[in-house]
Amino acid sequence: MRIFRAAVLFGTVALMAASSAFAADVKIGFIVKQPEEPWFQDEWKFADVAAKEKGFTLVKIGAEDGEKVQSAIDNLGAQGAQGFIICTPDVKLGPGIVAKAAANDLKIMTVDDRLVNADGSPLEDVPHMGISATKIGEAVGQTIADEVKKRGWDVKEVGVIRVSYDQLPTAVDRVNGALSVLKAAGFPETNIFDAPQAKTDTEAALNAATVVLNKNAGIKKWVAVGLNDEAVLGAVRATETVGIPADSMIGVGIGGADSAINEFKKPTATGFFGTVIISPKRHGYETALNMYEWVANGKEPEKLILTAGQLALRDNYEAVRKELGIE
Repeated sequence: MRIFRAAVLFGTVALMAASSAFAADVKIGFIVKQPEEPWFQDEWKFADVAAKEKGFTLVKIGAEDGEKVQSAIDNLGAQGAQGFIICTPDVKLGPGIVAKAAANDLKIMTVDDRLVNADGSPLEDVPHMGISATKIGEAVGQTIADEVKKRGWDVKEVGVIRVSYDQLPTAVDRVNGALSVLKAAGFPETNIFDAPQAKTDTEAALNAATVVLNKNAGIKKWVAVGLNDEAVLGAVRATETVGIPADSMIGVGIGGADSAINEFKKPTATGFFGTVIISPKRHGYETALNMYEWVANGKEPEKLILTAGQLALRDNYEAVRKELGIE
């Protein structure tokens, strides 16, 4: 009996040791397009949590263009990695990224931005975790419509700045989602003005929005929608530049970036009314965990996982961030 118990115990210990050794052999890449951005830093941070929990190696790589993406995938292959998660700098690189992953025998999952074919259709065979862009846009639009009504503004006298970056499908979906709600609330099409930005940062948005404001100086009340917090903040800065007071501007961003939080921390409220916060915790932790399960246990992730955001305002952003696991 003692011999049997010892054998069972030895077998259990050996199994545990083998499992631990296998986990240590798992190597997963996490490639992002803008490694300096807080959003991607947070995704990496939460992916690290998954790596520590499961005992695998996480390789974090920044790849700002197509050439660096190709090099990063080859690098992971040379390191003996088994898979990677990627947010690509250009979704149209999709077929090339998939081919390069296959050449290096790497499993691939995308996060945030979904890869597309040459015709713009999504690469549905590649598992993807992304944001329900249209629904988040609709939340932005509803927040603005509700606040306009609360302030007693006449929607026919309100200008809408559409800060646009139409090269990115998710940007189009977010903005169109917001506009669909505003139009349903009675905002006239003639009062919606396109402000195309050259880049997705605040400065580019400011420049684009300033052109709109200068061309439509007769409109005294404004709202703004865009791809992210930076786009909307650019529109807010533009209204300040042309002398429109904060209480005549309602901007609602997307993301919950540091720039948005810093705006809420200012002693006096600005035209930046709110942001729909997207949690990088799910996008970092869950994608890394899903890739690990795929590599280690053959459990392929769902083809499409969509996450939603939560509205944060000046008076509740701390509670919302804590609820989403950001604080």
